[in-house]
Amino acid sequence: MEDKIKDYVKRTAAVSANFSINNDTLLFEEGLFDSMGFMSLINFLQEELKIQPNDDELVVENFESINAIVAYVNKKQAA
Repeated sequence: MEDKIKDYVKRTAAVSANFSINNDTLLFEEGLFDSMGFMSLINFLQEELKIQPNDDELVVENFESINAIVAYVNKKQAA
């Protein structure tokens, strides 16, 4: 699952080909995702990983990095 999320971020983030994305790279602070990128990420999680976020979960802390997204998905899948 982590690899699937990381591959998605690499494919869709607004970065040059030689930019290195780490699991703790801050996706919004680094300008990799904007609000449209965020909505695309949510759609990806819904379609590919069957995650249905609640409105109160749509906060930056849950999606600020690959590590944060993985932790959020793990929490949702465990519930």
